[in-house]
Amino acid sequence: MEFTIRSVDQSATIRTLTLEAPTKELALQSAAERGLRVLSISGGASAGMPTLRKRKVDFPVGHFSHELLTLLNAGLALVESIETLNEKETKNERKYILGKLVADLFSGSSLSNALAQFPEVFPPLFVATVRASERTGGLPEALEKYVAYQSQLDIVKKKIVSASIYPVLLMVVGTLVIGFLLGYVVPRFAKIFEDIGGDVPWMSRLLIDWGHFAQDYGSMLLVAIGVGVVALVFWLTRPGTPAKLVKAVQQFPALGERIRVYQLARFYRSLGMLLRGGMPAVASLELVSDLLPGALSQQLNAATRLIREGTPISVAMEKNGLTTVVSARMLRVGERTGQMGEMMERIALFYDSEISQWIDWFVKLFEPLLMAFIGLVIGFIVVVMYFPIFELAGSIR
Repeated sequence: MEFTIRSVDQSATIRTLTLEAPTKELALQSAAERGLRVLSISGGASAGMPTLRKRKVDFPVGHFSHELLTLLNAGLALVESIETLNEKETKNERKYILGKLVADLFSGSSLSNALAQFPEVFPPLFVATVRASERTGGLPEALEKYVAYQSQLDIVKKKIVSASIYPVLLMVVGTLVIGFLLGYVVPRFAKIFEDIGGDVPWMSRLLIDWGHFAQDYGSMLLVAIGVGVVALVFWLTRPGTPAKLVKAVQQFPALGERIRVYQLARFYRSLGMLLRGGMPAVASLELVSDLLPGALSQQLNAATRLIREGTPISVAMEKNGLTTVVSARMLRVGERTGQMGEMMERIALFYDSEISQWIDWFVKLFEPLLMAFIGLVIGFIVVVMYFPIFELAGSIR
């Protein structure tokens, strides 16, 4: 079988190579004999779980790290801890993964090599963190850092989600109310005005024409709306859609800068965790390059080339637009004190605080504006519907 292996060689350069081997274990062994430290392995087939790589596996890496850390701190050995997690697990896919980890550890494999067999489950960042800890013997500390890393990311994500719930709910309710007015109320008013006769204002005439159209072709409109909703949901669930939406939003100067800061925060936190775990700077930069999209990834590649040539990290980052005024100064301080990993994590915390404040400000401004806009639309429809009634009342006087 053919396996694709992403690894770090003795010069701290990340390499991707293809190996032929009967099993993954032999492929990993072959890579180790070449002096490579495996970050991830893919390809081939898994005898016990042939469908595992055909879809995304539901395996909570953050929760697994937290539980494993708790058991290790309680005094259990590594194999015993994973065995305990396997015994309490009820889902077949998760039991298979945990059971395979236990079997590999019993056969003498390292935890990082065992994790690298499941690149669809354990991200390269997690595997690299565990691998770095194996050289220092500090697996609990590495897991603690990864748990803190995931917790901080979750805090920012929850902040964004919670801030968007009310505006989304407001837009949905407003759309339903406007749809009810245009699809049910306006057609009935149109029939009443047609029976009364007489001249009506041109805006009311447009609304009445719409009412006739909705009454005559209501079923077709419902089908068209249903097809549009299904097409929208399908488009939103496609893999490339989120990146396209982010790219479109980045065209707005204020929003684009905040998205850039959020992406840099995630990048600096990941890089800082690897550096504190003992990973070389260049290898760490190459490993986290996938966290930055599009143009930022290209800027990082240029910065990595400069760092490989001997340029200080702060200079390379600043020259390629991967810093702000604050982070550039903090990177220079990190270089002077020799605590670059810790300084990068502090930069991420600073960015997170800045993003949280901006989200609070944006929500406080956006919610009343959205309410005012929906109220104006609904009020406009109601007033236009009642114009003919006002005209009729004036003619009676």
